[in-house]
Amino acid sequence: MSVINGIIDELDVKDPYEIHILEPSMVSFSRSQGGVFQGVIEGKTFEELILYRIFPFQYTTQYISVRNSKGEELGVVLDIDQLDEESRTEIDNELKFRYFLPLVTRIDSIKQKADLWIWELQTNLGPTRIVMRNLHEHMQYPSANRIILTDINGKRCEIRDWTSLDGHSRSQLKDAL
Repeated sequence: MSVINGIIDELDVKDPYEIHILEPSMVSFSRSQGGVFQGVIEGKTFEELILYRIFPFQYTTQYISVRNSKGEELGVVLDIDQLDEESRTEIDNELKFRYFLPLVTRIDSIKQKADLWIWELQTNLGPTRIVMRNLHEHMQYPSANRIILTDINGKRCEIRDWTSLDGHSRSQLKDAL
């Protein structure tokens, strides 16, 4: 709102802090023939959409921010399970692309060399190495048994439940921490 000569004019300007919840019946998402994530939101077609998890580690299928190609938020999907099957599948696929996060299946070794921690890991996508300067800054604990590892270059891996790892892996983890 603006005040001009004591008269309040209402402007058609969105409050940048207002959260717009998208109704599941008013949205549909799909992929173009070229593979671009697209959708129809409240009757308006968007040829390219971008998704972000508002709480990326805690709620992987809830609170999904939907944005246009300019990065402007159009609204929030509260839970993708409330959407139609095609929309749910396409959102899930798009989020997998954006939040690529290999799952750690085994910790081969964790060694400290000079000021670096070097983790040799087996993941669901094969072996990898994570290098960290400081364990506390590069490890996140979104829940009791879940750990997200991030190396100095931004590469990430997930230990979904450290208690379900094999004995050798748990021992390596306990020794490092």
